[in-house]
Amino acid sequence: MAGPLDTAVTGLRAFQTALATTSNNIANSTTPGYSRQEVNFTTLQPQGFGFGFIGKGTRVANIQRIESEFLTEQLRAASTEAGRLDAISNLASRVDNLLADGDGSLAPSLQNFFNSVQDLSIDPSSSSTRQVVLSSAESLVSRFSNIESQLAAIDSDIRVGISENIQDLNNIATGIADLNQKIVEAQSVTSSGQRPNDLLDQRDQLVLELSEIISVKTLEQEDGSLSVFIGNGQSIVVGGNSQTLVAVPDPSDASVTRIAYQSFSGNADITNSISGGRLSGLLEFKNEQLGSIRNELGRIATVLAGTFNEQHNVGQTLTGAIGTDFFASGPVEVIGNTNNTGSASVTGTITDFRALTSSDYSLSYDGANYTLTRLDDGVTTVSAASSFTVDGVQIDVGAGANAGDRFLIRPTRQGASQIDVLVTRTDDFAAASPVRTSAQLNNLGDAAISPPQVLDITNPDLTDTVEIRFNTPATTFDIFNVTDGVSIAAGVTYTSGADIDFNGIRVNIEGPVQNADVFVIERNTSAVSDNTNAIALIGLQTADTVGGSSSYQETYGGLVGRVGTVTRQAELNSNAQNRLLEDSVQAKESVSGVNLDEEAVNLTKFQQAYQAAAQVIAASDELFQTLLSVVGR
Repeated sequence: MAGPLDTAVTGLRAFQTALATTSNNIANSTTPGYSRQEVNFTTLQPQGFGFGFIGKGTRVANIQRIESEFLTEQLRAASTEAGRLDAISNLASRVDNLLADGDGSLAPSLQNFFNSVQDLSIDPSSSSTRQVVLSSAESLVSRFSNIESQLAAIDSDIRVGISENIQDLNNIATGIADLNQKIVEAQSVTSSGQRPNDLLDQRDQLVLELSEIISVKTLEQEDGSLSVFIGNGQSIVVGGNSQTLVAVPDPSDASVTRIAYQSFSGNADITNSISGGRLSGLLEFKNEQLGSIRNELGRIATVLAGTFNEQHNVGQTLTGAIGTDFFASGPVEVIGNTNNTGSASVTGTITDFRALTSSDYSLSYDGANYTLTRLDDGVTTVSAASSFTVDGVQIDVGAGANAGDRFLIRPTRQGASQIDVLVTRTDDFAAASPVRTSAQLNNLGDAAISPPQVLDITNPDLTDTVEIRFNTPATTFDIFNVTDGVSIAAGVTYTSGADIDFNGIRVNIEGPVQNADVFVIERNTSAVSDNTNAIALIGLQTADTVGGSSSYQETYGGLVGRVGTVTRQAELNSNAQNRLLEDSVQAKESVSGVNLDEEAVNLTKFQQAYQAAAQVIAASDELFQTLLSVVGR
């Protein structure tokens, strides 16, 4: 009766393996990346007799790992895009919360500052009102500085995040390479080349984690190892070897982190070929959003300081002195490329605050010409001269430039961090104008002359007494310098409201005039109650000072709106992608995941089969004992 016994033993062994595999599935039902395993049985070679063939039992053909390569690739792709969008969404949300915060944003401080100047214009001689102007100015520059410092902190966090993700990437790549070695070794020791399922699961899980950091492509080799590629086909894992990525400073700006592929021939910059994953999201937000946001904030600060100073410098203080710069503004930042071979220095000077853009610029030299490229849109300006002006910035290049030298120019990046209040004494706020206008009391016409607008504070005749004398008939007028006794102009045709410019001053006369009407422009003495320049300063609040098309507040509002749009779009995209990721996870789990109900059924099935095989053994033993007892008699 050895036949039934042998057959039962094969079943016992096979079902024991099935029970062990089912138990392993249940034990790993919550293990990340685990794929359900399934035992496949096959019959043993039957034994032939004259009457036919008798089976000799069963054996385990293999233990199959249930997985779908298509669903695995789909999950990796979804994970890669989710990682990128999550990084952008989180960073955009931080910036949006900073800029749009009702109490902490720039808008209230700007409004409070100009409100204080408005109050001063009502009572320009009040010391307390003047002190409020200085205090609100201090609050304004503090708000600029605070917002910029927080944006700089976000920039720093991005650099740290890039470095940390590169380190994680390198560690994962090393782990994949180690598993490649173990998988190849494990497959080589099996007689039929069976695959080590648990090691394959671990490797796939690491590749999935890698795809959250960066977009990857994989290729399985004949020996069972997996090659992993990034960027434009750079391999980071080949067999049991892994390559290293490193974070390196940008040669044009050491504060910028680049990603390099480390090889025997040196570091190769692959930053521009990075796609997908958290790394791509960090780089994308930093390069396409954060830099321009900081520049735009700096532009508002720079234009505010520059235009306010221009007007304050043509005013007159309580002591009768000409106004000085009210604000300090940041310098034009110029950074030489670390690969430059020449010794030339480059300086930038703002010549027209209203023409400034929020772009950075790249200056290069080919040995004959200088090329300035506006990085926002790629527009170039070529000059053979070493001094030229573009977008309100004068660029001066010193001697010693060599062909191939490059410089990064940032006209507004330092604006928000460097703006400061220079006027510290209340008497030094220039609310008055150094000149004043009036109509003679005996004028017969109803025309009125405007307050003077100072065009050139350096004009030596600025404060001379000048009369505008209308002729008979009053269709023309003469301009006469009473102080010098010199005629400035004669027979000028009168047009109501037209500009009249002389001695660095502009005035307008508007309305009907009569013969011999006279209007006087003279030095503004004892002008403690004069608010002419304060009113001009108030006008800057709504003037199109930024880019010649918008006010300070409108520009900041546009910045907040732009960031809000980016944030909302990033949030929507991230939420949608995370739903796709969840769907991909569920799709993979439906194939590879462990279903505890199904495993419970399998456990019962294999347990009963195991018990049945044991019963066959018991029956075989009983028959064998009966045979022995019969023969023994």
